[in-house]
Amino acid sequence: MFKRKIKNILAIRSDRLGEFLLTIPALQFLKDTYKDAKFFLAVNKDIKEIAELVECVDSVLVWDNIKNNLRRFKFDICVIFNPIKEAHIRIFLASIPIRVGYNRKWGFLLTHKIEDTKYLSNRHEIICNLELVKLLNPDYEMPFKRDYIFRLRVPYNEKYKFLEKAIAIHPFTSDKIKDWGFKKFLELGEKIVNELKVKVVFVGKTDKDLEDLKDKNFFINLVNKTTLVDLACVLKFCRLLITPDSGPMHLASVIGTPVIALFRNDLIGKTSKRWGPFGKENVVIEKDNLNNIKVDEVFEKVKEKIKVDSK
Repeated sequence: MFKRKIKNILAIRSDRLGEFLLTIPALQFLKDTYKDAKFFLAVNKDIKEIAELVECVDSVLVWDNIKNNLRRFKFDICVIFNPIKEAHIRIFLASIPIRVGYNRKWGFLLTHKIEDTKYLSNRHEIICNLELVKLLNPDYEMPFKRDYIFRLRVPYNEKYKFLEKAIAIHPFTSDKIKDWGFKKFLELGEKIVNELKVKVVFVGKTDKDLEDLKDKNFFINLVNKTTLVDLACVLKFCRLLITPDSGPMHLASVIGTPVIALFRNDLIGKTSKRWGPFGKENVVIEKDNLNNIKVDEVFEKVKEKIKVDSK
């Protein structure tokens, strides 16, 4: 802890949805450590609306909009979660007294730093983020409970109530090497509808050709039809999400919707040990080749989850 009065804190996480969501426990740590300070969060414009649902944050800013004029906020502390050379330079030039981050990409401009060993993937990203902020208060022990560290103000939207107890499928991923295959998700969804008599809704955003999905009129198709906040509302109603490693996987996990996640374990930086959905209620199917994960294998896991859910 610091003797000086801390009035304004800035946290920067300017990358994608999944990475941002896994920062929430560390954001809560900062708020708990400096209860009287005003807490600002800078993100990229695409996730601003979902970032505004984080309970512990007082104000959400778009990084590209504020980076040229940081001085006016008079920040006492800045924590940079995703190392960016430009961010290190700008917070130094803004004379922010306490600058926290990783010792890379001009990390010498920081006042408090740790080595970036996340690439080893020997612990979860949540733990890595907490290790960083604990530089500010090494003695503080934050209760590691799901309902404590992930608090989002997800609004209730009546128009999605018809999805109650539906199973959501998010078949997309930002990285081709994590892609199970769209046709396999369609086959899986069809088995769920026909054999389990459960509604299936496809969600997410993509620029892929969706003609195969449009032909399946027994699915509910919300692909490219929801904002991130809408997606959170949808997933809150659903009983389960099936997905590869993706941002919506973490969103479902954060709001308490169980996940069946498909991972590969042959690439160190892509494994579930670092990037898996948080929570014991989630299921990870992980193999060295995603082609070795069969539709029937995933379907059996769905049946197990449905059985447990119905008890």
